[in-house]
Amino acid sequence: MSFTTTVLSPAARTESLARMESEELDILVIGGGVVGAGTALDAVTRGLKVGLLEARDYAAGTSSRSSKLFHGGLRYLEQFNFSLVFEALKERSLVLNTLCPHLARPVPFIYPLEKIIDRGYVGLGIGVYDVMGAGRGVPGHHKHLGRKKTLESFPSGKRSAIRGAVKFYEGQVDDARHTMMLARTAAAYGALCANSTRVTGFLREDDKVVGVLACDLETGRSFEVRAKQVINAAGVWTDEVQQMVGGRGQFQVRASKGVHLVVPRNRINSATGIITRTEKSLLFVIPWGSHWIIGTTDTDWKLDLAHPAASRSDIDYILGHVNKLLADPLDHEDVVGVYAGLRPLLFGESDSTSKLSREHAVSSPVRGLTVIAGGKYTTYRVMAKDAVDAAVHGLERNVPKCVTENIPLVGAEGYLGAYNSRNLTAERAGMRVSRIEHLLGRYGTLINELLELIEADPELGKPLDSAPEYLRAEVVYAASHEGAQHLDDILTRRTRISIEVPDRGDAAAAEVARLVAPVLGWDERHVSEEIEHYRLRVLAERDSQQQLDDDTADAARLGAPDVRLGVG
Repeated sequence: MSFTTTVLSPAARTESLARMESEELDILVIGGGVVGAGTALDAVTRGLKVGLLEARDYAAGTSSRSSKLFHGGLRYLEQFNFSLVFEALKERSLVLNTLCPHLARPVPFIYPLEKIIDRGYVGLGIGVYDVMGAGRGVPGHHKHLGRKKTLESFPSGKRSAIRGAVKFYEGQVDDARHTMMLARTAAAYGALCANSTRVTGFLREDDKVVGVLACDLETGRSFEVRAKQVINAAGVWTDEVQQMVGGRGQFQVRASKGVHLVVPRNRINSATGIITRTEKSLLFVIPWGSHWIIGTTDTDWKLDLAHPAASRSDIDYILGHVNKLLADPLDHEDVVGVYAGLRPLLFGESDSTSKLSREHAVSSPVRGLTVIAGGKYTTYRVMAKDAVDAAVHGLERNVPKCVTENIPLVGAEGYLGAYNSRNLTAERAGMRVSRIEHLLGRYGTLINELLELIEADPELGKPLDSAPEYLRAEVVYAASHEGAQHLDDILTRRTRISIEVPDRGDAAAAEVARLVAPVLGWDERHVSEEIEHYRLRVLAERDSQQQLDDDTADAARLGAPDVRLGVG
C-alpha cells in the first residue's frame, strides 16, 4: 500500500485546508478526539474522500484526559451490562495485539480486599470479567492473593485495611498520542486533516446539510467545506454543534467531570496498579512511567467545556480515598500534576452521572448530518464504524464495509521486531537502551524518523534541560510531524511535561518554544507570546486547584486566555 503522507506537518495542514475548500468531500468529520479521528480513519479506509476538522488540537478535550486505560469496565459488569463489557474486552485485545502494540501495553492491577466477604463477591466479578475477555492478549488470568502476598506486592498498603487481593490485567495507552496517531494514520490513507479549525455553521440546500462554514484559527480566515455527508463527533460539544443546525437532536449529551492526580512513583511502593471502589465510582492508582496517576471523580459539570477545572475539593476527595489504603498517606505537596476531563454521557433520568449511559448512540437529525455521541474511549473504533455505517446510507452508492479491525496505526508495523532489536538500535544510536525503549513506546517503528533528525543535528539527541525524560528531538518532531501548532499542544499532549514535572512545564516553555520556532515560523515576538500564554495557563490551573468549588475553580481557570484565535 502506498501511503499519501505519514506526516501532520505545517505544510500538510495548509494543503489539507486548501483541498477541503476546493474539493467536495464524501465525508466531513467534525471533532478531532478519539471518536472523530477514528471515524476519519474508518471512512478513508473504505475508499471515501474524507476531511477531519478539529477546533483546537487532536485530543485536546476528553481524549487527552482519561484514565489512559483500555478496559472492559468492571463498573458495567456490576450493572449487568454484559454486552458493553464483552465489546470493550474485544477492543482491548485488538489494540494490544494488532492495532497499536507500540502505544498500548498490558498492566497488572490488584483489587485489594478490605472485608472477608469481598473475596467471593470481587473474585466472582473479576472471574467473569476474565472469562469474558478470554483470548484477549494479556499475560495471564486473574489470581487470588492472600494478605501476605498482597502486602509483598503492595508494601505501601495499610496492613490494618488489607486482607488480600485479586490480581488481573488491563490495557494502558497514552490517550493523546493514540488519538493523534489515529489522525496521522487517517492522513496516511488520504484523509485531509486540520486542527485549529473551528466549524462555525452549516451549509444547507433545502432541508439537507451539504457542508460547513469553518474558520482557520491560526489566520482568522473563514471558508466553506462542501461534503455529501457530515458526521458530528464533537463529544461534549455535540449539543453545541447541533444548535448550529437548529432544533434539538434526538438525544442530549451531559458532561461528567473526572479528575486525576499525578504523584511521583517513589511515593507509593507497589509492583502493580491498584483498583478499588468508592461510594461513587472506581478509584484507580495507575503506573505511569516515573509517576502514578490516581483518579477519578464522577460529578456533573455545566460550566466551561474547553477547560474543565479541578477544585481543591476534587483533589481532597481523591487523596482521602487513596489514603484509606496507604500506610504513608499522600498530601497536597506530593501532587506533581492535576488534570480534569469531561465524559460525554448520554442524557438520562438519574441525577447521578455514574448511572448515565456510557453506551453510544447514532442519529441523523437532518439529512446529510449524522451525530455520534456517548460511549467510552475503549470502544472508539465501534463508535466510528457505527457512525460511518449510518452516514454512507446517504451516499447512494455501494461502500465497502469497515476494515479497521485490520488496520494497524502508523508505527505499529514491524514494532515487535524493532523492540526485540532495541539493544542493537541503542548501540547504533549511541543511546541507553532505556531511552530507545522510551522512544519505541511513543513512536514505534517511526523511531527511525526521530533518529534521522538527531543524525542531522546531534544537539537534538540531548535531553531537555527542564524535562530530561524527553529529548529535544521529540518536541521538534511534534511540530514537524505530529501536527502541534502551539506550546500547549507539545507540553500537554505530544509530551506529558505539563503533568510530569513539578513546575508544570513553566521552565520548559522557553526551551521548547525556541526549538520549534524554526519549524512553525515563529519570530521572537511570537515566541514570547507563546511562552506568556503557556505560563498564564499554568498559573490559572494552579489557582483553580486552590478553589473550594466548581464555580470558583472555573472562574479562576478562565483567567488565562486561549492561545488560539476566537476560542473561549
